[in-house]
Amino acid sequence: MTHVVEDEQVYDVVVLGAGPVGENVVDRVRAAGLSAAIVESELIGGECSYWACMPSKALLRPGIARSDARALPGLREAAGGPLDAAAVLAHRNEVVGDWKDDGQLDWLDSIGVRVLRGHGRLAGPRRVEVVSPEGERHLLAARHAVAVCTGSRAVLPELPGLPGARPWTSREATSSQQVPERLVVVGGGVVGAEMATAWQALGSKVTMLVRGGGLLPRMEPFVGEHVAGALRERGADIRDATVTAVVRDGGTGPVTVVLEGGDHVEGDEVLFATGRAPRTEDVGLETVGLEPGSWLDVDDSLRVLGTDWLYAVGDVNHRALLTHQGKYQARIAGAAIAARARGEDLPDPGSWGAYAATADHAAVPQVVFTDPEAAAVGLSLAEAERAGLRVRAVDLDLAGVAGAGLYAPGYRGHARMVVDLDREVVVGATFVGPGIGELLHSATVAVVGEVPLARLWHAVPSYPTLSEAWLRLLEAYRG
Repeated sequence: MTHVVEDEQVYDVVVLGAGPVGENVVDRVRAAGLSAAIVESELIGGECSYWACMPSKALLRPGIARSDARALPGLREAAGGPLDAAAVLAHRNEVVGDWKDDGQLDWLDSIGVRVLRGHGRLAGPRRVEVVSPEGERHLLAARHAVAVCTGSRAVLPELPGLPGARPWTSREATSSQQVPERLVVVGGGVVGAEMATAWQALGSKVTMLVRGGGLLPRMEPFVGEHVAGALRERGADIRDATVTAVVRDGGTGPVTVVLEGGDHVEGDEVLFATGRAPRTEDVGLETVGLEPGSWLDVDDSLRVLGTDWLYAVGDVNHRALLTHQGKYQARIAGAAIAARARGEDLPDPGSWGAYAATADHAAVPQVVFTDPEAAAVGLSLAEAERAGLRVRAVDLDLAGVAGAGLYAPGYRGHARMVVDLDREVVVGATFVGPGIGELLHSATVAVVGEVPLARLWHAVPSYPTLSEAWLRLLEAYRG
């Protein structure tokens, strides 16, 4: 078969990867009047839309809502039964559009972006080659910029028996059409904790295998303690364990997870939530002097170091592997590309403003949708101390906030505010407890705005809401 080779097509900007990050880049450059093409080998909308943020939250929300209802007099008895797992999975399927991307494609068409389906690779500076599923080759040239927005993928460890055991990664965990009777989760980070929460609520008997035994180790220590305690109360088995092998005879039937020391755990499925790697192994980095499979180092305008035309936005630059941070970076990158296309000289990094992704350094917010929820922004106490700041941690038992008692009798939660004593500003905040995800943006504004504590006293929280935690933290700080 002879492959069709189109003449080189020239655009102002070419983007590899049509997930939320790539979509935001092309949206910004099109709004600035630049022409753009975007290349996608899978579904337009990317990991977040089909295998991460959206399906995982659709799986988690019913269990959390039931838990909230069970805590309230008058609802406790009505919410006593099991979830309708079939209905939850059907709703999850609806949320992800049954893994079809027609709507996303229509939106890109509406803003005038050329969409090419296929595998895109760099073919030298400002050049991209695309091979379609039918084998056709398309050659694209970028006048101003190429942006690599190909995201990240789950990493599986090298363990005896694992390749033939059909392990779940985050993709299988968020897209499964059946509830496993027994689920073994290897890893205690965000994916492991959230998926243990979701599938336990749907009826799975969950065993978590976590080296060191602590959940959510990147957050303040009290967060993992609260989340692990709640999972155990609902029947999860959380062990400090190291996996040495996985066995599933013939790739079917139960799976046996072998542990260091000779013990083992059996399950119907095993989820490995053990890290991410950049999807840059086959995007042509070698054609421009970069290492295939590597994370891409960028400046604050998201331009790859040592280049004047290549940008790496989202997970691939390893600054903050979160969809909202990737979209934030995409807005910065799009603005910087457009400004440079107009011939503007960007200010020095310290004063770039709209052209600098400064939040990646000091103000990254994250909500973990476990039950209870966990949320944090900025620096933990340990991170602030490692950074050489003179800081003080102010802690609060959220049960003492009036809004918490109304949210649920017997409310359990904890908040911490990390204060830079020299500037008297908040540099970090962490919360764990039911419903605290909505507290995080106020904390983010305080950290990003470097709002003096003397001014925060005048940001009056409404009574009786969980936001009154801010007043109690400030009172504790003043003593």
